[in-house]
Amino acid sequence: MNVLRKKSVEQTLAETEESGRSLKRDLTWWDLAIMGVAVAVGAGIFSIGAQAAAFHAGPAVIISFLIAGVVCGAAVMCYAEFASMIPVAGSAYTFTSYTTVGEIVAWVIGWDLILEMLMAGSVVSKYWGVYLNDFFRLVGWNINTNITIGSFNFDFAPIIVVAFFTTLLVCGTKIGARVDGALTILKIAIVLFVVIVGFFYVKAENFTPFIPPSEPATATGSGLAATMEQPLWQWATGMTPSIYGVAGIISGAALVFFAFLGFDVVATTSEETVNPKKNVPLGIGVGMGLIIVLYTLVAIVTTGMVSYKDLAKQKDPSLATAFEMVGADWAAKIISFGIVIGLATVVMVLLLGLTRVVFAMSRDGLLPRSLSHTGKHGTPVRLQIAVGVVMALIAASCNVSILADMVNIGTLSAFTLVSISIPIMRKKRPDLKRVFKIPGNPWVPILIALANIWLMLNLSVLTWIRFVVWLAVGFCIYFGYGYRHARLGTGELEVGNQE
Repeated sequence: MNVLRKKSVEQTLAETEESGRSLKRDLTWWDLAIMGVAVAVGAGIFSIGAQAAAFHAGPAVIISFLIAGVVCGAAVMCYAEFASMIPVAGSAYTFTSYTTVGEIVAWVIGWDLILEMLMAGSVVSKYWGVYLNDFFRLVGWNINTNITIGSFNFDFAPIIVVAFFTTLLVCGTKIGARVDGALTILKIAIVLFVVIVGFFYVKAENFTPFIPPSEPATATGSGLAATMEQPLWQWATGMTPSIYGVAGIISGAALVFFAFLGFDVVATTSEETVNPKKNVPLGIGVGMGLIIVLYTLVAIVTTGMVSYKDLAKQKDPSLATAFEMVGADWAAKIISFGIVIGLATVVMVLLLGLTRVVFAMSRDGLLPRSLSHTGKHGTPVRLQIAVGVVMALIAASCNVSILADMVNIGTLSAFTLVSISIPIMRKKRPDLKRVFKIPGNPWVPILIALANIWLMLNLSVLTWIRFVVWLAVGFCIYFGYGYRHARLGTGELEVGNQE
């Protein structure tokens, strides 16, 4: 059994021209930049900063955002280098694994990306329905999208938003990108408006102390429940659970990392981008820059408007909570509308990214090959519809909010492998043309990988347990189906150079 068999870069690029399994190239760097902002700037920009300030870092959440932004920005450079060499669907699955490390790693990272995007898409779709109903309430409309039968609750709002964007993506990625882009521009305008107004309520004393002194964390449970809530690092080292201080800044960075998700999804569209070796790195970089600026501005406003101690007394603190606490109740309606628009754009990009990862794995035979057929619009129609149905049903009928941390750990694991793969590929294939190169190889990529691992260790024990279970299920599928049906194993492709 050879689980480390590889494909060459040339084989990978040649597969993009396979009849009936090729994607249409019509995206520009601006489409990719807007797509990155669309998926990263959702409801989180109005809530995650307030929660991290209240329960983790205080005003120093600004530093938490910068740490997460730097780690993500550094990983962006790794993605950009791979995208400039291998502009193929699949993102980290293709970049780091099948062409660099081997098939078993390819499966693991592909499985992690499916976890990330399916859970993120389901969670976001679910909350789109929640915030849509909240917006209806704020404007005085007596509309509710929930249907309750006994103890079972079914929300048809997620089905509406998923079905809408699934239809757009079936008709063509460019059409979906244009609609998504228009909504994203509107979303950015709302964010900037709220930030500008918020600055008029900022008080300097709310930033003091900037780094609150560390204090013991108050667990919501006891015994085993309290242990499950602890960051893995604190549990493993026997540290007393704490909030604020330097440890709070780091745990805050692990939490707000969710805010920067997006560019890895954008990388899955490499195969649909015009002149991808130039436009993918440029689009990813511009998108990440915009995301960092927007989140940092919102963090400054949120922590400057009200004290982090007052935020911590609220059940579910958000930017809207801060406005309400200073008497600007009118802002809640604008923020609610911004969230509805923001979440809608996130759903589209996650639908696109999830489909492209499954598409790449299917084309390689690790999943059924029938899933990778493309239609007249150059899109995998059947797969896109199937993904939409699964995501909509999970969001409409399940309580998926508890799985939000799974999105973070799946993404961080992908970032780690991408970073480690840079020096490996530089050594194995120095002949490949790289339009963009990350500086400081091999030390910078290694430091980036270590930073991602450190953030992973600051996620909860329960998140790690769920992650291990997910990987175990994935290995069962790989050894039960993927290994035997992979094109490298069936002889359809020549096995790459083994080392």
